[in-house]
Amino acid sequence: MTQSKVALALSFFITLVFSGMAQTVSSRLVDTKTQKGIPYATVQYGEHQGVITNEEGRFSFILDETIAPDSIYISSMGYQKKGFSLQQLQDSIIAISPKAIELTGVYLFDKELTVDEIMERVEERLPTNYNKKPLKQRFFLRQSSFNTLQKMDIEFKKSTIAELDKHLIDSIVSILPRNSAYYTETLGDYYKNGEENKLEIIKAAELYDKSNEGSMEALSDKMEAIFRANVKPNSYLKIKSGIFGEKVPVDSILENEDEAAEIQEELKKPEKNYFLGNRKHILSEITEQFFGKSKLDVVKKLNRYEYELLGYSELDNQGVYVVGFAPKRSADFQGKLFVNIEDFAIMRMDYENVKTIRSIKLLGFSYQELKYFGSTVFSKFDGDKYQLKFMNFTFGRKMGVDRPLKVIEKNKHVKGRRKQNELSLALDLVNYNTEKYELVVYDSDTVSKTDFEALEEDETVKATYLSAYNPEFWKGYTIMEPNRAIREFTVKEE
Repeated sequence: MTQSKVALALSFFITLVFSGMAQTVSSRLVDTKTQKGIPYATVQYGEHQGVITNEEGRFSFILDETIAPDSIYISSMGYQKKGFSLQQLQDSIIAISPKAIELTGVYLFDKELTVDEIMERVEERLPTNYNKKPLKQRFFLRQSSFNTLQKMDIEFKKSTIAELDKHLIDSIVSILPRNSAYYTETLGDYYKNGEENKLEIIKAAELYDKSNEGSMEALSDKMEAIFRANVKPNSYLKIKSGIFGEKVPVDSILENEDEAAEIQEELKKPEKNYFLGNRKHILSEITEQFFGKSKLDVVKKLNRYEYELLGYSELDNQGVYVVGFAPKRSADFQGKLFVNIEDFAIMRMDYENVKTIRSIKLLGFSYQELKYFGSTVFSKFDGDKYQLKFMNFTFGRKMGVDRPLKVIEKNKHVKGRRKQNELSLALDLVNYNTEKYELVVYDSDTVSKTDFEALEEDETVKATYLSAYNPEFWKGYTIMEPNRAIREFTVKEE
């Protein structure tokens, strides 16, 4: 057999072997001119099938034997839509070119509308453009949480309990983490029926440093042990901060026989945790931003904003008006709306707050909502109504305490004065918290109310704890690629 025939036979054999196997495609999308990653672009490899690039332009998806695309199309707002062969996508970097927003004259209109007329039609069709039937949505959600203790001064004033001394307080301050990161990734099916929702989790991971959690638990255990050893029977604790005080029964700290019996009884019940409920709450909050109760009021209160027609563009092969918005008076946001030229649906909204959304200062407590920005994209999938397709959203807030704090043990069953012991501190704490959410909906179908009601949730489901990023964990699943911070995350061993 000649070498060419051998090569041909080998090639045919390899094709037979791999034709029935899934293939993973991974690459990074960049701007041709700047070579910077293009975030949140659409990579479409089948009808209503595709993925979204991450904030660095990275993407990955799986093709099984049932999917054999002739071309894979990549598109992003402000860039030329381009088709690639499967072989081209084996490259580690894929580049596409930017394009300018189309100007008036590219689209033909019976009557060119003013921006006010466009927004009137948007408002008129809001009730009918978006799906309100029960839905099942296959989703991937990544939540990135960051905490920074910008200030932590705890001044020791007084203590009549020997163990609760200045040395202990200083040691507490030293072990509390100043910075922490926590990542949660969830793949599942989210069911919505009006205000009701249900969730089936397929797979989930939690990535964080347990030692940060441990330092808080160790502190709690240490304080509890000290109180156990020092408080008297029938005592109660009074916690005072400034002019406020609250009685805390010692029984709430110390276990008695009745409590022990209740705990033993509780352990006999099916194991539950808050992960499912927490994910449902998060999904409900962020998917209802557009129409539900949220701080983002752009669509719900269109009359609070000024609008400007910036031009025209394309989104999902549909012509769109590009409409800028800014607050008239007391509104909070500015950004852009991408409005479908034919049905006047808002297909995408980019937004950011222009001022502090909320600020409260009261008797040494402070709370500020400083950052609130993101993008929301809608698609029709296979239906005739628009549904949520993608969202990235960041929320930043600062919380502070600058107050005295006293913990006083009192006992009304002893002779003499009721006050037995006291711990007095001065607190000056400032914490900044950032929550970032990235949600991709891969598929969306209507479901019957009967099927929705029959669905039983698994309340015992848990996320798998990871102390370092593991690319094998999501092998075989299509998700949004992790960013560099997640890929390089690892818990430092002491």
